[in-house]
Amino acid sequence: MKVLQSGTISEEQKVPNVKVLPIMFALMLAGIIGTFNETAINIAISDLINQFAITESTVQWLSSGYLLTLGILVPLSGLLIQWFTTRQLFLTSVIISIVGSAIGAMAGSFDILLLGRILQAAGAALLFPLMFNTALIIFPAEKRGKAMGLVTLVFTAGPALGPTTSGLLIDNLSWHWIFWVSLMTLVVALVIGVTFIKNVAPITKPRIDIYSLVLSTIGFGGLVYGISTAGEGDHGWGNPVVIVSLIAGVVALILFVIRQLNMKEPLMNVRTLKNPMFAIGTALVFICMSVDLAAMFVLPMFLIRVLELSALTAGLTLLPGSIISAVLSPVVGSLFDKFGPKFLVVPGLILTAATLWFYSDITVASSIALIVVLHTCLMVGIIMVWMPAQTNGLNQLPAEMYPDGTAIMNTLQQIAGAIGIAMAVSVMTSGVGDFMNNVADPSNPANATLALTAGMQNALFFVMFVALAGLVLGVFVRRVKVQKWSGDSDWS
Repeated sequence: MKVLQSGTISEEQKVPNVKVLPIMFALMLAGIIGTFNETAINIAISDLINQFAITESTVQWLSSGYLLTLGILVPLSGLLIQWFTTRQLFLTSVIISIVGSAIGAMAGSFDILLLGRILQAAGAALLFPLMFNTALIIFPAEKRGKAMGLVTLVFTAGPALGPTTSGLLIDNLSWHWIFWVSLMTLVVALVIGVTFIKNVAPITKPRIDIYSLVLSTIGFGGLVYGISTAGEGDHGWGNPVVIVSLIAGVVALILFVIRQLNMKEPLMNVRTLKNPMFAIGTALVFICMSVDLAAMFVLPMFLIRVLELSALTAGLTLLPGSIISAVLSPVVGSLFDKFGPKFLVVPGLILTAATLWFYSDITVASSIALIVVLHTCLMVGIIMVWMPAQTNGLNQLPAEMYPDGTAIMNTLQQIAGAIGIAMAVSVMTSGVGDFMNNVADPSNPANATLALTAGMQNALFFVMFVALAGLVLGVFVRRVKVQKWSGDSDWS
């Protein structure tokens, strides 16, 4: 593999003797489990609340903690790509995920279960940037839309499989089997990866700045912890813990950005955000992730706790939209290659916002058919925005900035999911409290159901405004032209 003096691969260079499909299959299989774990646990929420005697605000840490771990570690993983080989990082990420899955499968307490989730997330944090970076290297520029369509498939197929698979396992076995299934699939990915994955990225070994790592951890961690804590029953936005966490997070992030701008080898090269289409693409991916995971946290709870559906039925209700979204990922990639992002992003954001507006009016009388249709529209809208915005943004970066770009996008993507869930839970909890404060008989079980419904309506209405903010950004998207590249990678 020809490498420039700076240690980077030029856009015109190629990676010889690489079997693209087996490599991508191994990376995507492990990646799908990483995203599967983001939503599969949502169907088990009611079981976990009952088994461990915890509240909705506490159980959401299984999702927020998972995403927060991803957000904290992904900046470091973007740097590790330049320190360790492709094989080393793949094997390490999958083994850590296997250990986390084993701990989760055998967990007998909430704390142990949360530990397993954090280890699963640590493995995924290493894998996601590696998957993006490898795809950018082994696919030619003119096929990058299809490549990103495949990568985006990981972030749609995993969540698509999560609710239904989880519901099936819970109805017939127990929630522990969600982790056993993850473990077994990861073992298969490990075997394929050991066989086919080769080292494709150059190793430059830039300096790791400990101060930057500490600042990013405090910054992202403080924001997510503060927002998540604000949603807990005995807390609120005026609670000193929440205020201190948010202030610490904001100050640390400001200091982090300043430090990165003054370093020759930053932990996260925020200068990539000077590229306007990359900045807009990153913001749109942030919005898509927060909308997607916020909705996917609230909807299973509505189906199980309000409509009183079984776990399997709830999963099946969300399956059609998720499958259509997964199937459309490569199609949207091809459309992007042909027409560019503009005619996908804006209609996608309009569809997403309109769907959330209808969603915010669901009640105990809403039909399953309506929820299926709305969920399908939501998933289609999100995929029309996500992949084009992401690919168009990365296309504007020079080849030497690919690790930085993928690290930034992946970091903010996971932080977005954590913040989206935390904000949705906070708004939902506030809505429940307001409703119960205005009813004559708070002890009436019927009022509890109505209060939960009102809280969920508020949460989905809030998420709609997040999508509308994305629409404002979407009108500024412009197609980025990239040079064509020819290579001789083995596509077998």
